[in-house]
Amino acid sequence: MTNESVNNETIEELRISTIDPNAPAKERKEFPGWLYGVLFVVFDIIGVAALQIGVSQATTRVKLSNNMWLTGWGFVTKMFTSLNFVAVLNLILWGMLYVILLMLINRFWIATPIFLAVTFISAVIEHFKVSIRYEAILPSDLNFLKADAGNLMSFMPAGAQWTILLAVGIFACFVSLFVFLNHCDGRHGKLFRGDDKQSRSLNAIVRLLLIIVPGTFFTLYSMQVSTVGSWAKNFSSAMGDMPSMWDSVYDAQRNGPLVAFTRQLNPRVMVKPDNYSEETMKDVAARYTKEAKKINSKRSANMTDSTVIYVLSESFSDPSRVPGLKVNKDSMPNIRSIKEDTTSGLMLSSGYGGGTANLEYMGLTGLSMANFDSSLTSPYQQLVPSEHWTPTINQLWGAAKNSIGLHPYESSMYSRATNYKKFGFSHFYTLTGPDVISHQDKIDDSPYVSDEATYQSTLEEVRKTKSNQFLQVITMQNHMPYHDWYKHNDFKASSTTGKPLKDDEKESIETYQKGASLTDDATADFLAELDKLGKPVTVVFYGDHLPGIYSSASADDGNSLALHQTDYFIWSNKASGTQGNKIGNADYSSPNFFVAQAAEHMDAKVSPYLAFLTEMHSKISAMEPPVVNNIQGWDRIPEGQNIYLDSKGNPMAESDFDAETKQLMADYKLIQYDITTGKNYLKDTGFVDLPE
Repeated sequence: MTNESVNNETIEELRISTIDPNAPAKERKEFPGWLYGVLFVVFDIIGVAALQIGVSQATTRVKLSNNMWLTGWGFVTKMFTSLNFVAVLNLILWGMLYVILLMLINRFWIATPIFLAVTFISAVIEHFKVSIRYEAILPSDLNFLKADAGNLMSFMPAGAQWTILLAVGIFACFVSLFVFLNHCDGRHGKLFRGDDKQSRSLNAIVRLLLIIVPGTFFTLYSMQVSTVGSWAKNFSSAMGDMPSMWDSVYDAQRNGPLVAFTRQLNPRVMVKPDNYSEETMKDVAARYTKEAKKINSKRSANMTDSTVIYVLSESFSDPSRVPGLKVNKDSMPNIRSIKEDTTSGLMLSSGYGGGTANLEYMGLTGLSMANFDSSLTSPYQQLVPSEHWTPTINQLWGAAKNSIGLHPYESSMYSRATNYKKFGFSHFYTLTGPDVISHQDKIDDSPYVSDEATYQSTLEEVRKTKSNQFLQVITMQNHMPYHDWYKHNDFKASSTTGKPLKDDEKESIETYQKGASLTDDATADFLAELDKLGKPVTVVFYGDHLPGIYSSASADDGNSLALHQTDYFIWSNKASGTQGNKIGNADYSSPNFFVAQAAEHMDAKVSPYLAFLTEMHSKISAMEPPVVNNIQGWDRIPEGQNIYLDSKGNPMAESDFDAETKQLMADYKLIQYDITTGKNYLKDTGFVDLPE
């Protein structure tokens, strides 16, 4: 090939371009508005899921609570299986807070990690609290925000660092994702943009509306969701909210942590009486101070010169009194015999199959659930944590060391651990501590500590000191469920209605009968041991409610009253000097009157408050709010009147009250309002103090 031929070849020109440093950067594609909407829903779901995981555990100490399968995935699937949309309700509420945060910041990729950070922190705290105390986050826990970091860190369980590291790791992954998406997003997450004054003004108005509207909805919902008959309560119930306030963890698992939390923010306690004032309360105090002096002139003893033991016997009642039920033998021959020789009768209960703490509250305070607004369904959760003054019976015995509580189960149930400390109890012995109950024996296959073991623990506390005490004992043996726990059970039950009992109902009743019989024997032995002591002891024993197992009987509304009556007695040992006493008007009662009845039984002098309760009981033997046959039903009936019984157990109508009874009822509401939600005018009047 010659040079000439080479020159004749076409030579491709190599072109080299250079980058102009002053040229504008390549614009990134902006994310469309609809994508922000989709991502909003996704992160809202992630937030609610994180909170739900926080309260859900694969295993729980409380057998009655659902496991993670039922409360986690089941929290979603029940939308399709039972048309329960409480998961959607949680998404709506949490989403509203998310919207407010987005509008305040106006940067999707900044607001979202803040939203998730708050969510993850809340979920981790929920997890720790459930693990340590078996209790969900409650409004009263917000007081911890005032505490220093050291106090808060003391609640960390062993191995907490791994949970924290996991949460931090997951959050770091999200942050990395947000950084990447912000880089890809040409608008960098800016939700509202405007180049001119008009656009900016319009955007500001829209953002303000998107803060005010959801903020107003969330606030009004939180303020009214616990009020029976309100739009918020109706909306929440329609979405599937089913309050289960006896167990805060179960409530949070079942209904979502946010829904369960908001329900307790603003319960309506009582309607303020029209004549409530400091002057009025001074008149009330003076009126019953005079009555106390009159009563005390005829009595010689002091209540605190004796040890008093309240025994709340879980679900204890007489199966033979259940309408339409035939039993082959007596479940409570010993207690029946005890009742014949001492102050005793039937107690009107507001619960059926549940509601223990409400009866317990009335017994300890002398206050009545009948006086509260129907929205206040659980004072232990909705009222006590925020009260400034909580006078309870045990405080009559002075120093905290003289007040002892025992309950062979979870200390967190009904928030008892917190409340008992507020009531002034020095120790509350439970399965989970910090004060652990000494005897924990169970019978056969029963999952619960026996009453015999509970009584043994109680006797140990009584024998520890020569001083007089107040002891609150809540048993657990006869708690639901009832699944053929006991060997050699010869109790049989059958129907007298012509319609046979179903197999599961029959098994439950017969198991319960055996349990009641074991309680009967253990209680007789307990009293026999107390009788051997050289110091005076008085026992107030009562069943809190019937077990929720009588489906045949409860199907008939005419049986409602019969299914809300349990047995009670007030008994004193030989050393007391009042053994065998029988006071008048004892055939029917309710827990709020027990302390006044105990004082009368002991021939003990009273405070103005106890004088009032004595007078009140002379006019109305028992009182409770409207009752329904609904197991663990926490929705009170707003319609209809409260249940009032006379000395013979007959219902009384408010319209038939005489002038004295009406005055007493008015005074009762004034007293209860002042103590629970009023100005506490009675606190410094000596109204609750025993005479010196």
